[in-house]
Amino acid sequence: MARPHIEPYVELDYPYKKFDLAGFKGSHYKVMSLDPDSGACTLKVRFDGGYKRKPGLSYSDVEIFVLNGTMKVGKETWVEGHYAFIPAGMATGAISVDQGAEVLLMFNDGEPTFAESGSNHQLALTEAYASLNSYEDRPWGPGNLVSPSVASGCMIKVLHYDPLTEALSFLYCMTPRFKQDNISYHDSAEEAYHIWGTSWMMQFGELPTGGYFWRPPYINHGSFRCKYGTIAFGRTDSVLFNYFHFNPWTNPDENKRRAAAAFYRRRPQLYNWVASDGHNHPHGPPDFEHPNYHDDPQVRLTHGKKVGKR
Repeated sequence: MARPHIEPYVELDYPYKKFDLAGFKGSHYKVMSLDPDSGACTLKVRFDGGYKRKPGLSYSDVEIFVLNGTMKVGKETWVEGHYAFIPAGMATGAISVDQGAEVLLMFNDGEPTFAESGSNHQLALTEAYASLNSYEDRPWGPGNLVSPSVASGCMIKVLHYDPLTEALSFLYCMTPRFKQDNISYHDSAEEAYHIWGTSWMMQFGELPTGGYFWRPPYINHGSFRCKYGTIAFGRTDSVLFNYFHFNPWTNPDENKRRAAAAFYRRRPQLYNWVASDGHNHPHGPPDFEHPNYHDDPQVRLTHGKKVGKR
């Protein structure tokens, strides 16, 4: 992803703009982050009371998190805390919002699109669809769901997991008086939105309710403090691995080299293979660990036929 580093950003300080795009008329938006190359973006959207949309699909994977209000989507009713992952090309039912709602709306692969349709695209990976009440339908897990573990007092609910990229969408909370003294960075990009509460980070100061960040790989962040507790929605674009250290002055290039060195120490043969010419990737030779890689429904769109190419 080519989104620039945005941190801290408090969206409550900025006004909504009218959303005139087909399929979104009757709503307003704020851009939280944007990939200028692909158009992939994270938006905060306000659906006004009386908003309606016919059944249809997007040519991008879409994620939605309902911050407040109630939405009728097909036969489902989405309330505060509802989360949905809608694969590219999968048609959702008609949408109606009687009294208004605010959501986080994420287009992962391209700019916002809507095509009216009552049926799925033939290549839609419908098996990846997820729809749940995140506040009630998932248990909290300890911070050791992420490796290495964060300090005690930070808990996670996994809402969506991509088995190919290991990308995560999740809720996380920091309990009152949470603190972690070390500094961390990751191989993945990560973003988060504070649903409620304020936390403090050494490099970026306080992030209150309505606070947001998009953080590219290898950027230092920490130490952390949270006085009264926080609940937030977060995402990564690949596996979330914590590299911990105590030097706030390292830059992303130095951190990337340290991450490569740590990878080499853990798995030297795999490191050499990844670093060599002809290493495996989605458009390369078959994966020696997964010989049926190209037939996996999670990756079949990456080989010549992609939803959105007409």
